[in-house]
Amino acid sequence: MPRRRLLHIATVPETLYFLRGQVQFMRDAGFDVHVATAPGARLQGVAEECGAEPHELPLTRAISPRADLVATRRTHALIRALRPDVVHGHTPKGGLVSMMAAAAARVPVRIYHLRGMPLLTAEGATRAALWGAEATSITCAHRVIAVSRSLAAAARAHRLPVRRKVSVIGAGSSNGVDLKRFDPTRRSREEARRTLGLAGDETVFAYVGRLVADKGIPELVDAWRRVTRDDGPPARLLMVGTYEARDGLDPETRRHIETSPSIEHRPFMEDIATLYRGVDALVLPTRREGFPNVPLEAAAMELPVVTTDAIGAVDSVVHDATGLIAPTGSAAGLADAITRYLRDPDLRRRHGRAGRERAERDFQPERIWSGILEIYQRELARVAS
Repeated sequence: MPRRRLLHIATVPETLYFLRGQVQFMRDAGFDVHVATAPGARLQGVAEECGAEPHELPLTRAISPRADLVATRRTHALIRALRPDVVHGHTPKGGLVSMMAAAAARVPVRIYHLRGMPLLTAEGATRAALWGAEATSITCAHRVIAVSRSLAAAARAHRLPVRRKVSVIGAGSSNGVDLKRFDPTRRSREEARRTLGLAGDETVFAYVGRLVADKGIPELVDAWRRVTRDDGPPARLLMVGTYEARDGLDPETRRHIETSPSIEHRPFMEDIATLYRGVDALVLPTRREGFPNVPLEAAAMELPVVTTDAIGAVDSVVHDATGLIAPTGSAAGLADAITRYLRDPDLRRRHGRAGRERAERDFQPERIWSGILEIYQRELARVAS
């Protein structure tokens, strides 16, 4: 059988990390894999790591009709040159440009990967523009893969034209979780704590991600104030990530992060598995997700997770089994969940072990890859029939 050509298009190179392992899997299944994103220092490195052929496109995250028209034309030209059998678009902007260009070029199979919907927390004209972009991407696609069941339900609830196009592979997620990388037996908790410089008698909660409002950081800071207001076991909140200007934090929240004696801010670290091994629980207070990766990584490391009932986040935890779910936007709800874990080490351990078992059962990366391959093959067979 002749080899097929597969082209992934995303806005920024960092999105390609979701293809780790998947590219080789598809190559073994008979595809030559190409990737295209905006120019960036990481594009070449990530493409080489994944085993894909890289291409640059003038894509931007911001909505800009003129720039987007140029990007669509350049994407159309790339598609006409490569003549892929499958175009797989990711992220709102990458999906919009790739699906429009692929439809114009009459690519046989067009897949849009719905990884999140920014329109859920947008307002006014911005919300309308984002809805229009999602609707266009979905209309141009043959199939839509949603990374979580709640996200697929939200697409239907917001009357996006998903009809029978949308599907969720297994229990969802972007690419499963690497259970070899996130293996709690590879390092002891004590060794990890020494590496991180954490005191042995503190219960340490960690947040990992961008420090922006949409991730629920203001609610988390408020919740932590409530938790530490009364006497209790010694506790620390370790916030790992970077501040961003877009959707930035209010000055009071940022000031409290930088001045509170029980909060420690650190830049993002590459060896994130060591961080998980050294802390006692993860907190993700997000207001909107597609399917967050951090709770899966933490669960694989036997950490219990506190998150919210926000779209996407609610799929990442089984409430009162692998973690605790608080109402979105509720500092009081977050504080109650954190306090339960702070005061009950046995509960933390039980939920952490259950989280690892769920990761092993439901989130093996090969399950996601096989599901995507099945969609490719089914659509290619449709074209051939």
